[in-house]
Amino acid sequence: MIELYTWSTPNGRKVSIALEEMGLDYSVHAVDISKDEQFKPEFLKISPNNRIPAIVDTDNGQALFESGAILMYLADKTGQLMPTEPKARWAAVQWLMWQMGGVGPMLGQVHHFVKYNKGKAPYAEERYLKEAHRLYGVLDRQLAQSEFVAGSYSIADISIWPWISRFEWQTIDLKQYPNVLRWYKAIAARPAVQRGYDVPVKQPGIPTP
Repeated sequence: MIELYTWSTPNGRKVSIALEEMGLDYSVHAVDISKDEQFKPEFLKISPNNRIPAIVDTDNGQALFESGAILMYLADKTGQLMPTEPKARWAAVQWLMWQMGGVGPMLGQVHHFVKYNKGKAPYAEERYLKEAHRLYGVLDRQLAQSEFVAGSYSIADISIWPWISRFEWQTIDLKQYPNVLRWYKAIAARPAVQRGYDVPVKQPGIPTP
C-alpha cells in the first residue's frame, strides 16, 4: 500500500496518475496547500521541504518527497513505465529531468506572473512566457520524432503531461504545437490518467483544446 500525500496540482497529479497506471493500491491524504496544511509538523516529517507530493510505502516504510524521485521509485518497484535497456532508460531519465529542471519551474513562474499577478511585472511576464514557448517548441520537436517523449509511454510523459494540462493558465494555444496537441489528447484519453487527474479533489474535467 502506498500512502499518498497530495493536492490538485501538476506535481501532485504526476504521482496519482502513475499509481493508477501501475495499478498499485494506494490511499490518499489530501494536503490543502491553500490552507498551508503542507506546514503541519506531521507532514514535514515525511516531506521536509514542505511540498507535495510525498509518499510512504507501507511495504517497507520508505518515505519519499520530490515527484521525480517518487516516479522513479514507483517504476523500479513495479517494473512498469520505465525502460530497462540502458540507452532507453537514460532517454526517459533525461526527459524526466528536463521536466523537473525546466517545465515545472518555468511554467510555474508563468502561472504566478501571468495568471495570478497579471500586469504587476511586465518584464517577468514576457520573460517566462518566452521561455514557456521555447519549452513547448522543444517538446513539439521531440514528439515529431516519437509517439511519446522517450519512445514508449513512460514516467517521463507522466511527469510532463500535467503541466501541459494547464495550457490555458499559460495562455498557450496548443494548435501552435501540433505534435504536443496530438500527444496531449492521446494521454488525456487514457482511463488511468482521467482517474489520477481527479485526485484528491474531483475536477470539472480535463481541459480540452
